[in-house]
Formats: sequence, C-alpha cells, structure tokens
Amino acid sequence: MTSIQQNIEHITTQIRRSEQKCGRAPESVQLLAVSKTKPVEAILEAYHAGQCAFGENYVQEGSEKVDFFAEHHSDKTIEWHFIGPIQSNKSRLVAERFAWVHTVDREKIAQRLNDQRPADLPPLQVLIQVNTSGEASKSGASDTEIFALAELISRLPNLTLRGLMSIPENVDDYAAQLAAFEQLAALQQRLRQHYPQVDTLSMGMSGDMDAAIAAGSSMVRIGTAIFGARDYASKA
Repeated sequence: MTSIQQNIEHITTQIRRSEQKCGRAPESVQLLAVSKTKPVEAILEAYHAGQCAFGENYVQEGSEKVDFFAEHHSDKTIEWHFIGPIQSNKSRLVAERFAWVHTVDREKIAQRLNDQRPADLPPLQVLIQVNTSGEASKSGASDTEIFALAELISRLPNLTLRGLMSIPENVDDYAAQLAAFEQLAALQQRLRQHYPQVDTLSMGMSGDMDAAIAAGSSMVRIGTAIFGARDYASKA
C-alpha cells in the first residue's frame, strides 16, 4: 500500500465521519485532490488508489499534465479541475483542457472561456469564485457581483453554471470558519432559486474541512494531506 493510498483512505474516512456527524447523505462530499507542483507519478499513484478528480492551480503546469495523460494514459478517465487564478492570456489553455473551472470571478474571463471552448467538447462546468472575507489580496467576486456574473454565464452556450467556490480567511477558530462557509452556502441557495442546476459548493481544505462540510460543502480541496509538502521552488 502506498503512502498516497493511505492518505487518501484516511481523508476519505474523515469526510465520511463529518458527513455522518452533520447528518449529511453518505458520499455527498467529493474529494478533489490538489496536485499542483506534484509530478505525474504521484497523480498516477492517487489514480490507482481510486482518486479520479484532480485540481491544478497553475495554467501551464496543469495543461502539461493534462496533455501528458491524454498522450500516455488515454485509457484513464481523469476529471481535471482548474482551481487557480486565470489571466486573460492563459484562458485558452484552460478552456481547451479542463472539465471544470472553479475560479471565474469576472465577466471578461467567462466570455473568453466560452468563446475558446472547443466545439467538440462538452460545456465547461463553471464555479464562481466569491471573496467572502473581503480581503483585497484575495481573488473573487463580491456578494453583489455574483448575480450579474451568474446571469451572463447562464446565457453562454459553452459554459454551465454549477455553483460557488471560496478560499476564506485562514483562521483556526471553528466558529469563524463555519460562519464564513455558511455565508457562501446562503449565497448558493439564493442562486438556486434562479438556476436550478446549481448544485456545487467548492469549499474546505485540510484545516477547515469539518466546518465546510457542516455548512454544506459538496467538494473539498485537499493537497498536502494527500501528496505531502509542496515544492514551490520551480514557481519562484
């Protein structure tokens, strides 16, 4: 048994316990393995341990991994999620290679992803990133901006609006974590009144996963607890 496999089993057990504790339906929370800075060999180990959904933060690195698996492991069904910031000049790579994008936070990016999505691919599954903490250093639309952005996305034929994503302020206090996540969950409920297909809340990482699941997360993003510490030297 590999250490990655052990880690995935441990995290999955934690998720199921949190679901049960909160009265959530079993397997209602999906594990997204964040594989940024990790080699394709680690992704393969995770895949063979049963993990099929992977999140990448860097456009160039993520695109190269998608291409590698398409060329060398086309028999493997991997769902690629882009979860990092999107610059306008890199949007085509995201539109052409990923199945999900968690970080749409402005109309220009939504329009570019739609226009650059290849006709032979299904619509790109889109989450609006929300800046729930109001921190100037954080990406994301404000609470008031998301509804105009959702309206645009709903009219773009190559995008499907699926929900919301957030990276709240990093705090250790459970009550503060829960309050931030409940704020996003309330926004999702308002969106669902107009867009019934909205079913996804991407929120929660290793340090705040329990609070996120209690608030209604349907997808938690876990990296280091699966793959170990990251090496950012190549990203400097």
